[in-house]
Amino acid sequence: MKLKTVLLVLAICGLCTAEDYFPKPDDKGGWRTLKDAARIHKSTGLQLTKLDEAFAYVEKTTQHGGLLVVRHGQLVYEKYFGRGNREALPELASCGKAFTSVAVGMMMQDKPALFPNGLDEKVYTPKFLPAEIFPLDDPRKAEISLGQVLSMSAGIRGTNPVYVKGEKQEWKDATIDNGPWSTTDDFALKQTLWCAPGDCYSYATSSSHIAAIIVRRTMGMEMEDYMRKRLTGPLGFGTWGYAMYRPKLKSGIDSNGRMFHTPGGGSIAVRSTDMLRFGYLMLHEGRWGKTQILPADFAKMCGRSVKYNPHFTHSFNFNVNDDGHLAGVPKDAYWKGGAGGYAIYVVPSLDMVIYKMGGTEGQYDPALTRLPVKYTYDGSRADWKPSPVGDSTGKTLQMVLAAIQ
Repeated sequence: MKLKTVLLVLAICGLCTAEDYFPKPDDKGGWRTLKDAARIHKSTGLQLTKLDEAFAYVEKTTQHGGLLVVRHGQLVYEKYFGRGNREALPELASCGKAFTSVAVGMMMQDKPALFPNGLDEKVYTPKFLPAEIFPLDDPRKAEISLGQVLSMSAGIRGTNPVYVKGEKQEWKDATIDNGPWSTTDDFALKQTLWCAPGDCYSYATSSSHIAAIIVRRTMGMEMEDYMRKRLTGPLGFGTWGYAMYRPKLKSGIDSNGRMFHTPGGGSIAVRSTDMLRFGYLMLHEGRWGKTQILPADFAKMCGRSVKYNPHFTHSFNFNVNDDGHLAGVPKDAYWKGGAGGYAIYVVPSLDMVIYKMGGTEGQYDPALTRLPVKYTYDGSRADWKPSPVGDSTGKTLQMVLAAIQ
């Protein structure tokens, strides 16, 4: 009887391991949590006072936001300030690019016959892009592969700094490719090449939107609708959407100021604990429960340098650390940041997902999304002034990992 009891206990505990645990939707119980400092330290090795120090640092970096930490499948830290809230739906800027990359990976899994060459598939063809851009304004575009589009090495003009064979350069005539206008078809499809495909890297928001156009045309639906079906529904997301309402844009919007198409270059609006779900999917190499949402090989490539971009530590719209440039951080760590101080981090070797919530006043404006606001802001950060803090994205990750004792 004793042996059977031991085996039963082990079996039950096995069901609770981080490897096999996946959180329920928040309205059905959500993440399992630990709140007591002693239990947190015993179960995860994290020192709560050190996490509090990291949170205090985050408070200095953005007007609104928060810090959430998951280790071994346990939500051990969740604190907010200003308009930061679990129910908040701010515009997350370039964090949306990571979702676009995942949509591409799912698309390749769903339509393998259209990608016989995988990520080497040439995408500037009538099969993937609108007929009106042909013949191409630059014959070099015919050589652009899907992998180059995702890793921003296609030669599409973006922003400074740029990298050529690992060397940082600056343009004197740099274009501004980091606003909502760069996530419209009109702008993205007209972007010129500043170098031959594969020969350089530039952070080009238009490149990510090109990927979204490919998803839309391949799957026969808006990328947002595709993600609701294949990603956010299965992962149990609550309310989410995109900051689609941009009445100040001169093109790409309807009479109500709503963008015609899902902006692949950013502007997703997701609840904080659902951002953790997204990171947790990547931590498990694209698997959610028994379902392989995203091909495992694709998920792994998001977390390391890829052959399509030998110039800079940027994979498929994630920053990677496999060269060890971020001190005190494992080389397998990777993350995606967004303007306003947002960042989602994945650290496989430490079994961790971290979300640094940020945001300016404007990014929390519900007019951008027209999604409901389900909480009350106390006005506590109305007079906030920024402090010079340097690279808050990397520093926050370093401080959270330093809490592991």
